[in-house]
Amino acid sequence: MATKLILTHEVTGLGTAGDVVEVKDGYARNYLLPRNLATPWTKGGQKQIDQITAARRKHAIATIEDAHAVRDSLQAKPVVVQVRAGANGRLFGAVTTRDIADAIAAGGQTVDRRKIEIGQPIKSLGDHQVQIRLHEDVSATVDVQVVAGA
Repeated sequence: MATKLILTHEVTGLGTAGDVVEVKDGYARNYLLPRNLATPWTKGGQKQIDQITAARRKHAIATIEDAHAVRDSLQAKPVVVQVRAGANGRLFGAVTTRDIADAIAAGGQTVDRRKIEIGQPIKSLGDHQVQIRLHEDVSATVDVQVVAGA
């Protein structure tokens, strides 16, 4: 049995906010709905879809050319994130997408933290790579240097 839902947030492998998707009942009931990633689809839900797409359009990078320009500037130099670390190089906690987005913002670019994908949790000093989805067709692989500080 399939359940029809409206995604309220981007779900990797499923769709973006505002998409109407059909998923299995268990996936909807146990994962998407409790985490507020989706709402049940109703006939009146089209108004909500329009609001979500308008908000997404406002925050999204307008054209592919702009996305390529942002990608090139992000890949030109590594993003430096300063965190508290112990003597052996282990971090107190982990580097989050918010930390990376703040470091990128300090460099002059603006990136939505929800577009940053960290493969493995970053829990040590050194160089790491993260993916940033800038546009539907454009993503950037950015080098992140985690250094002791703060």
